[in-house]
Amino acid sequence: MIIETDRLILRQWKESDRQSFTELNLDPETMRFFPSTYSADVSNKLIDREIERINNDDIGLLAVEVKRTSDFIGFIGIARPSYETHFTPCTEIGWRIRKEFWGKGYATEGAKAVIKYAFDEIKLQEIVSFTSKLNLPSIKVMEKIGMSRDLSGDFDHPLVEEGHKLKEHVLYRIKRELNE
Repeated sequence: MIIETDRLILRQWKESDRQSFTELNLDPETMRFFPSTYSADVSNKLIDREIERINNDDIGLLAVEVKRTSDFIGFIGIARPSYETHFTPCTEIGWRIRKEFWGKGYATEGAKAVIKYAFDEIKLQEIVSFTSKLNLPSIKVMEKIGMSRDLSGDFDHPLVEEGHKLKEHVLYRIKRELNE
């Protein structure tokens, strides 16, 4: 699975992505809306899981590189959460971009392409996204890609410990337009 936009290539992971991905996940600023940073071991397991998912499934978190420079900048893709909430099972879109590439519209550009692929090729009917209610940058991307907040969908993330400032999450949705 490869998705291209004007400026990006969303693709299968390469061995050469591992170090940059680990650095991304160890950066406290990048991970400020997660309960903790991720070690090299956790980062490598995430890559291994996504390689398998992309090879064997119709979804995955794709590695993202800038076409012009071939710089690895993070991931954008879709996944199915393994935990239970009031809106699962579902397909979620997510992204994580290296901070030196923030503010360039890459998350928005790539996420729009992933949504188009998911609706046109996989024929998904709906995609959700969620984040801590404190994560205003990701909420802004959700809105830019055409998602709408489900005001009745906010929830406490089951994998975040009680009392943690990131426990409360907002839920956004986008539905496939059925104009066929």
